[in-house]
Amino acid sequence: MSKQHPRIMREKRTIDAMVHIYCRVHHQTSGDLCPGCTEFLSYAFMRLDKCPFQEEKSTCGKCLVHCYQPQMREKAKEVMRYSGPRMLWHSPGLALRHAFDGRRKPQTLE
Repeated sequence: MSKQHPRIMREKRTIDAMVHIYCRVHHQTSGDLCPGCTEFLSYAFMRLDKCPFQEEKSTCGKCLVHCYQPQMREKAKEVMRYSGPRMLWHSPGLALRHAFDGRRKPQTLE
């Protein structure tokens, strides 16, 4: 297994925090995620592992290559729409880095 780039590791921490915020409120969990959110988080991690852009990536929402299945993409939008604004309170460092990463120009496959 190859070593992951810090950019991908940070993106995983960010999506993990967002899913936990979402699941805690929408599925009344405390600590552990519900089965549906666990499945979504595993899927998101797998997609990040396979991202062709790795350290050069923008945020997934700005990416020109949509690698999520349509159902999972809708789940990601739902989670991020709810959790994004709340990230400033729960994880301000990750929120600010995610906002900064979102300003990067999206890469294209050549």
